[in-house]
Amino acid sequence: MTSQGGDDFRLTVLNPKGRDPEQEFRELPAPGEGAHPPINFHAFAACTQGAFHHDTRRAIAEKTPVLLLLRGDFRASERALADLKKHGRTVVVSLKETGLHQIAQQLCDYGRLSRFMKIVAQAEGCIATTPEAMEIYQSSRWSLRRVAFIPTPYPVEDQRWNFCVRPDEQSGIYVGTREWDVPSRNHFVALLVARQLCEATAEPVTVVNRNGNRARRLLAELKLPDEKLRVIERRKPYPDYLRDVARHKIVLQLDRSHVPGQVAGDALLCRIPCVGGDGAIDRIAFSKTCGEGRTITEIASMALDLVKNADLRGAIVAESEQRALEQLSFQAARSQLAKFFAQFAHG
Repeated sequence: MTSQGGDDFRLTVLNPKGRDPEQEFRELPAPGEGAHPPINFHAFAACTQGAFHHDTRRAIAEKTPVLLLLRGDFRASERALADLKKHGRTVVVSLKETGLHQIAQQLCDYGRLSRFMKIVAQAEGCIATTPEAMEIYQSSRWSLRRVAFIPTPYPVEDQRWNFCVRPDEQSGIYVGTREWDVPSRNHFVALLVARQLCEATAEPVTVVNRNGNRARRLLAELKLPDEKLRVIERRKPYPDYLRDVARHKIVLQLDRSHVPGQVAGDALLCRIPCVGGDGAIDRIAFSKTCGEGRTITEIASMALDLVKNADLRGAIVAESEQRALEQLSFQAARSQLAKFFAQFAHG
């Protein structure tokens, strides 16, 4: 049994044969502590003071309910499910990559689709980190009550994870996307909007480059002044990355992938507005500035207003923080998870 607020509920997240580090979350680590920051699916373990494993035997030894991630060709996940069920564990599943383009890429293969349908049918339930993934799981199962949309939590209630800086220390636009070759990311168009904002305000633009010379040549075609373009090419520890992001006035993207929304989640921790995306967190925390239902022209106009108006940015941040505390915080997620898993204890 779990308490109503989920205080006694612990969850093990299992990523079979994955490469992410295993970690026990007996308490929430401070930035820079621990093998992996408490984000993405590690956050589901961290918010319940649970564990993240890629070894099935260690997941079984935790003696807690399990959130099993489906990745790769799903073979390892299928074997893990059989082992977990053999040991009497309650198992709920989720695709590890849940953007619509990622789901389509995974399930266009017959073998993976067959295994996916079998796993979803045998698991107690499914957790979706986006509303769209929830609809896919619901269409794949006979019992809709055993599917839940629980967005990826962020430790917004812990002041150690508050990376905000003073408005007079902020400048520029941070482009949140970085994939040129994924059409739904709309990275090129986001860069065009960022250039437009730079021309209108003289604010610098920050871009992440993970594609070397190819991306440098593409960026050069945009002809942003060298003194106004900052290119980040070196991977940084997560806290250092957040400190970089927090020094900007806004995060800008035009992503239409319906992803969980890590870019917006990072903006939450940095206490700056996220503009233009359609991820789950964008739609919850930044409903007034997200891209859902808005044209590119509308988003560009809204971004311009935010860059020029510190009071407006402050209002958007205050609203996003309140919504995050209510729906995206570790406390909120722990309560949702405890309530969802409680139904399986009663059959």
